[in-house]
Amino acid sequence: MSVHDDSKSSRASAQGQEDDDALGALGYKPELKRTLGNFHTFAAGISYISILTGTFQLFYFGVSFGGPAYWWSWPMVFVGQLMVALCFCELAARYPVAGSIYNWAKTMGGPHVGWLGGWMMMTATMVTLSAVALAYQITLPQIDSWFQFVGDGSGKNDAAANAVLLGTVLILFSTLVNAFGVKLMARINSAGVFIELVAAVALIILLAAHITRGPSTVLTDTYGLGEGQTLGYFGAFLTASLASAYVMYGFDTASSLGEESHDPSRNAPRAILRALVASFLIGGLILLFALMAVPDINAEELSTIGLQYVVLETLGSTIGEIVLWCVVIAITVCVLAVQAAGIRLMFAMARDNNLPAGTHLAKVSPRFKTPVVPAVVIGVVGVLILVINVNQPQIFSVITSIAIIMIYVAYLLVTTPMLIKRLRGKWTPAEGKFSLGRFGLPINALAVLWGLAMSINLAWPRAEVYNATGPQHWYLRWGAFVFVGIVGLGGFAYYWFVQRHRTGVLESHRYVASTGTGEPPAPSA
Repeated sequence: MSVHDDSKSSRASAQGQEDDDALGALGYKPELKRTLGNFHTFAAGISYISILTGTFQLFYFGVSFGGPAYWWSWPMVFVGQLMVALCFCELAARYPVAGSIYNWAKTMGGPHVGWLGGWMMMTATMVTLSAVALAYQITLPQIDSWFQFVGDGSGKNDAAANAVLLGTVLILFSTLVNAFGVKLMARINSAGVFIELVAAVALIILLAAHITRGPSTVLTDTYGLGEGQTLGYFGAFLTASLASAYVMYGFDTASSLGEESHDPSRNAPRAILRALVASFLIGGLILLFALMAVPDINAEELSTIGLQYVVLETLGSTIGEIVLWCVVIAITVCVLAVQAAGIRLMFAMARDNNLPAGTHLAKVSPRFKTPVVPAVVIGVVGVLILVINVNQPQIFSVITSIAIIMIYVAYLLVTTPMLIKRLRGKWTPAEGKFSLGRFGLPINALAVLWGLAMSINLAWPRAEVYNATGPQHWYLRWGAFVFVGIVGLGGFAYYWFVQRHRTGVLESHRYVASTGTGEPPAPSA
């Protein structure tokens, strides 16, 4: 080994010790293996957002409720989420720890706020896992009817039952990969993200080559939606904006892998911003060029089949099917990332003895250096949630929508107490690392206002969102308030009366200083 290699190894060792000391300052001993580099953490964030998965899954929704002009919701949501992401970057630089949302909410707002934030995020993540897995159904049968294993697709429940079958296979695959360690997951995820990015850029170029109309035509076409309604087109646009709000979240995943990353306090903030900005730019161009390239801008299929129709109609069956196969890869790695984030969140809460059977859920496999039990639990729950979709697809769509609201609420349980700390002069960013400086207060305030506004918009009792088909039921239309209330209040009641009396870092996970005092080192900032 050369002197240069020795020096490099020494620096890496020193950095690893610094990362472990930062974790020790939070009271936890290092147990997860640090194997992830810059691209791995970036890939985790961007695969959770998953440009191709989200745009192909929700394009039809945006067009059907807002017409082509719904595109403006994409930059609107990006700006709002950027405010949240910037706050997360400061937190990731100071607290690079697994289960980031839970630990950040706990550090900013105290143990009760932390538990509620972690509980909301964990519940939402398991539902999101199932929802993303269902995306196989809207893509694979479009490639080949062979993938319609249940019936021929014309039966009342053929599509729903087939979606459950395909989704179950995907979740089982994701569970196995995540259980075998973060390195395997990261390799598959990074390869998938690379393919997704190449395919997304290629799709932009191909669509640009088939443009038939200018952007001014597309960006002002509302299909006449909202006419005669109280809020006019603005009301229709707010509904359509859900198509963008349902996509642009999950960027915090890059920081949730902080205990398995090299130099996470510097790399995680960069990964968060890069994932969000790349998703905005690439996704925005795909949506815009798709609307500019489709032969008939008024085609009914735009609001029923969606982006799959645009690709096949514009690029032809051969190239279109290649693109759709890349979408399948994107869906696969998105499920991997969602489950990976959920595992770290469950592990983080269990490590604090904040979940039933915490000792088992927090156990790290000595062989794979990953929490195996949470991987299995989340996978099983994900499949059980899928089964609801067989005969009750409308209820499942309601629950899926509510899961997104819960994630926005979980984000608020981080940004709101962080804003209170700023106003009281008690927040100090990590020295020499990512900092918003004097812009911290206005950005944090905007993040809170945005989170509140979008949560209300997502939860608004619209019949077309929460009771789109079949008999009208008040509990479906008001499902957001009912379900979030049950999950939030019911979960917190359990915590208050049962779990909070047991909370505290489990002995087997507690940091013990090298001096033997048992006290963690003081935080660096």
